[in-house]
Amino acid sequence: MIIGGKNSVVEAVKSGKTINKVMIESSRHDEFTKSLINECRARHIRFDFVDKKRLDTLSPHHQGVVAEVTDYKYYELDDILNSRGRAGHLIVVLDGIEDPHNFGSIIRVCECAGVDGIVISKRNSATVNDTVYKTSAGAVSLVKIARVTNINDAIKTLKEKNIFVYALEAGGEDIYKTNLTGDIAFVLGSEGFGVKSLTKKLCDGVISLPLLGRLNSLNVSCATSAVLYEAIRQREGK
Repeated sequence: MIIGGKNSVVEAVKSGKTINKVMIESSRHDEFTKSLINECRARHIRFDFVDKKRLDTLSPHHQGVVAEVTDYKYYELDDILNSRGRAGHLIVVLDGIEDPHNFGSIIRVCECAGVDGIVISKRNSATVNDTVYKTSAGAVSLVKIARVTNINDAIKTLKEKNIFVYALEAGGEDIYKTNLTGDIAFVLGSEGFGVKSLTKKLCDGVISLPLLGRLNSLNVSCATSAVLYEAIRQREGK
């Protein structure tokens, strides 16, 4: 897989992901390029200087650098369960997010919010590709993503581990009146259909963000940001 862009490549190099080689635009000799070369040398990663036209054929938004990496290696659900943070589990479950730009944005938010991991389905879900890498600004390399056969079974497993599972959907309890401390997971639904009915029934509760304007929904990545940072506010006692 080819990933392009400064942040994506740097995070991939620093994370220890398997990188076949890094390709740098031959005309670049700035501080960023020097720093990237030093990172590659320190990790014994091959780097080549190539013509800009070559990079243009590999990535539309390369910013002068691309990396050839192995395909993303997904984690198991147990890997996420074994990564409990100091304030308790904080997990995001995505129920049918198919847009790679939304997926990448969600991954970036989750990394910044310090989640234990993200759970996605093997069916009807965006996969980790070069667009997701780019949109996440390299956060893909820093977040555990588990790809499961059945989202509902994964939710049952979370509940068996005493993790309280909330669906984020219209018509639920006001998020600002809900206790979001302790071991919790948030389920966010697809861009067009929201959380599936059966999945919602499996959850311990449904919570909603107040919508005070004329539109009746938020972009899913924006909603993810809002719910995670409200959880952080409560968990940090602020």
